[in-house]
Amino acid sequence: MNAAPNQQPTRSRSIVLAALLGLLLSACTTTKATRSYQTETFPSETPFQYYSSREPEGACEIGKRALLSQGYQIDEAKSLNIRGEKYFRPKIDEASRLTITLVCLPSSLGSVIYANALETQFEMKSKGSSAGVSVSALGSVSLPWAIDKDTLVKVGEETVTAPDFYQRLFELVKSLDL
Repeated sequence: MNAAPNQQPTRSRSIVLAALLGLLLSACTTTKATRSYQTETFPSETPFQYYSSREPEGACEIGKRALLSQGYQIDEAKSLNIRGEKYFRPKIDEASRLTITLVCLPSSLGSVIYANALETQFEMKSKGSSAGVSVSALGSVSLPWAIDKDTLVKVGEETVTAPDFYQRLFELVKSLDL
């Protein structure tokens, strides 16, 4: 009869030991986050291109006019490469920049315009500091006045992949390509 009470603590220890071992094993098998390049599929049909019957230089000129007509500042313009930027202020403490790059290349139909848009997000951050004065005869004196300085800080950047965005852009290009 003495064996039964001794087996109870042994079973409890075994259960606790098994639970700890299970936790240890589950901690060792955590999965890493999927990286963006791992999900990239490279489909042959893509919303990032538009075919024009014009020569590449003419197609890029139409693309440049399309961006200018929507308030984009043309940052870099070469005959086959256009880059435009437009800034947005959705909230008082947030801003974003939309950069669109157009590259025009020859194709069997005339030319193809490849578009890529990059959205950069910014947030307003405050930085406080105090003012100080130094006089050689007296030493340095710190004044209690606080100086707040607000600056826009880049908080994110992402390629725009929404097909409807590029469809709207290419609809405008098509309307000017007549």
